[in-house]
Amino acid sequence: MPPKLGIIAGGGDLPLRLVEACRSAGREVFVLGLEGHADRDGGKLPVDRWSRLGAAGAMLDALRQAGVRDIVLAGRVRRPSLAELKPDWRAARLFARIGTRALGDDGLLRAVTSELESEGFRVVATQDVFRDLLTPVGNLGTHGPDGQAEADIARGVAVVRALGSLDVGQAVIVQQGIVLGVEAIEGTDALIDRCGALRRDGPGGVLIKMSKPGQDVRFDLPTVGAVTVERCAAAGLRGIAVEAGKSIMLDREAIAELADARGLFIVGLEVPQ
Repeated sequence: MPPKLGIIAGGGDLPLRLVEACRSAGREVFVLGLEGHADRDGGKLPVDRWSRLGAAGAMLDALRQAGVRDIVLAGRVRRPSLAELKPDWRAARLFARIGTRALGDDGLLRAVTSELESEGFRVVATQDVFRDLLTPVGNLGTHGPDGQAEADIARGVAVVRALGSLDVGQAVIVQQGIVLGVEAIEGTDALIDRCGALRRDGPGGVLIKMSKPGQDVRFDLPTVGAVTVERCAAAGLRGIAVEAGKSIMLDREAIAELADARGLFIVGLEVPQ
């Protein structure tokens, strides 16, 4: 039997899906919900302990007391300012040590992972716990990209690679060769909504999501869910292209059916490394 899994939970459906997968497999879980990020009001996530993001010492103590050895980081976490974070002495010591690595999401997550491992925990990938999550290669629904969409996807891949090398973002929206918007701290949902007001006449744009070059696949993989599809449809986009094998797609069949109903394509990209 695998050891008890500690789930450090942010927002969205992924933490709950992990809990359900563990329960189906008979694996014990301990859910540590991040205040202001995980769903507290009306959510179904069974949180065992709540903690603010800056309370590193209390979080480590709670995980140890629960008998956790393996940890997975799952769900959306909005990047707080230092004033919002209110780091305890343990978190402050970490930030003092990592310095400029805290400026980017990937750098910060690598530093946090290293800290957890130095405390004797093992940080595992979401897809190692719930194996049927990664996006496959090819069209997921009945629709596929045409020549213009393929050109927009190629343009988007180049832009996301450039952004990712600077540890900035994982997504871009391109319409007819024009970059309507790039993802930064606001997240993909806000990017889609913002670009809806910027769309041009003619064929709609494409959302392209990819992991960052050299990204640690244990955390923060690009994720596509039903909400992504609905927002893209509302913004007048014509499709979604996401990196195959390095992105998470929740409820793949349901998402493909929803995209078909909304007239969007979803394609898993085989991106050369």
